[in-house]
Amino acid sequence: MLKIAINIPIVGKEEIDVVTSILKNGALTSAANLGGKYVQEFEKSASSFVNSKYAIAVNSGTAALQAALYALDIKPGDEVLVPSFTFVATANAVVSTGAKPIFVDILKENYTIDPIEIEKKITKKTRAIIPVHLYGNVANIERLSEISKKYNLPIIEDSAQSLGSTYKGKHTGTFFEMGCYSMYPAKVMTAGEGGFIVTNNKKLRDKLLMVRNHGMVHGYDTRMFGLNLRLPEINAAIASVQMKKLPKFLKTRKNNAKLLSNLISDLKIVIPKERKNENVNWYLYTISANNRNKLLQKLNNKGIGAASYYPTPVHKTPFYKLKTKLAITDWASSHVLSLPIHPHVTQKNIEFIAKTIREIL
Repeated sequence: MLKIAINIPIVGKEEIDVVTSILKNGALTSAANLGGKYVQEFEKSASSFVNSKYAIAVNSGTAALQAALYALDIKPGDEVLVPSFTFVATANAVVSTGAKPIFVDILKENYTIDPIEIEKKITKKTRAIIPVHLYGNVANIERLSEISKKYNLPIIEDSAQSLGSTYKGKHTGTFFEMGCYSMYPAKVMTAGEGGFIVTNNKKLRDKLLMVRNHGMVHGYDTRMFGLNLRLPEINAAIASVQMKKLPKFLKTRKNNAKLLSNLISDLKIVIPKERKNENVNWYLYTISANNRNKLLQKLNNKGIGAASYYPTPVHKTPFYKLKTKLAITDWASSHVLSLPIHPHVTQKNIEFIAKTIREIL
């Protein structure tokens, strides 16, 4: 049995109290255009944290991606460029619109989408790009901006794993048209289940509000295609409490990452490093090793919840089953390994993880 989990939700008395209060009150959700009391409260705190004009809460990170694509009017026949080395939600959100995800290779240095490979995949059907800030690492913002302007392509940032990560002091998710975040239990903060989109564009914000609520503004006046993507009040209240704790969560992750790096930097593995002007949230501390599977098994046997994200790239899963050649993606899927550094991980745990890796290698 694993003694040090890879990631766990950190929930305290404050979250329990606010959920109990909502259950007693009975106002569990709201179909109003602006959402319920706690949804609005959370949206204000989220937009304040990332410094965006607007935040729109939805019921999952996947729903955030879907809503963003619908807001851009992505349709059947369109193509959207995405990495394959990520969680399947990024591609699935594209498929849900009827569009086709076009898989792009990644950079070896931080596992984010490769701008050079993006340009090779752009066609007349390309309508958008979705870079993923994987593990909290920041994608190449400058090159993405150049490509977006050159080809007049909107960019949706998949920031599901990068809440709190910044580049030149600016938060991931706020560089382009929209940024999408997840509040799944394993993320740096949680709503139980939930997500949100940020944007500085009022027209997009208004469309997103409709998309999450069956295209409605006032009652049964559906004006565009939408779904029930609303975030329940209970989840929004949990998220509001968690948002207040987020800075402390991030500080602890950073300290744990620094300690672990100091203890294993001399070993024959590649440890994660922040690039210039980058401040990552350390959602997943990901190393690469030639003997990944052996290392993973032995760490698990010692009770350390190391995990491989993602051993099967999206384009090779049974649903997609594509023969697309993505060399770095294939390499990463067989070499990377993530280690626990979340706020419940103690200094003693970090020292045990480092000692165990040293003994194995």
